[in-house]
Amino acid sequence: MLVPFEKLPQSARVWVYQSNRSFTEEELSELKTELSEFVKKWTVHGADLSAGFEIKYNRFIVLGVDEDFAATSGCSIDSSVHFIQHLQEKFEVDLLDKMNVTFRQGEFIAYKDLKEFKNLVKNRGVSPKTIVFNNLVNTKAELEEHWEVPLEESWHNRFL
Repeated sequence: MLVPFEKLPQSARVWVYQSNRSFTEEELSELKTELSEFVKKWTVHGADLSAGFEIKYNRFIVLGVDEDFAATSGCSIDSSVHFIQHLQEKFEVDLLDKMNVTFRQGEFIAYKDLKEFKNLVKNRGVSPKTIVFNNLVNTKAELEEHWEVPLEESWHNRFL
């Protein structure tokens, strides 16, 4: 059951998938259609999930589920991962590689592999105040409060 993402409770479970590039306007239109169709049909053991999605900065896909309505299971999570794999192939993007870092450089969103990011930190190409995206958040509340954080306050701070 598709619900507007903003209507999901703060306790809703979320998954954040970052793209290695921004989606074009045409791709965003297709992506929204595909996401809507998937979420409408997303179930757990035959029961509807109360779920929504949002696309942030034309680059991040966020899926959310109100687990008070119905909790996800291994099968429902697997189906979402298969769907994300489908999107990767269709749009020729990388959405599942967790060994990359996305961060702000001024008003732009930058994407680097972990090795390049470590070198940026070492060479002071980014500072402890650089905003990084913590895609390991688990709830909508964490997404709102701890997704965009200074490098020094994120798990990435181990590179400082």
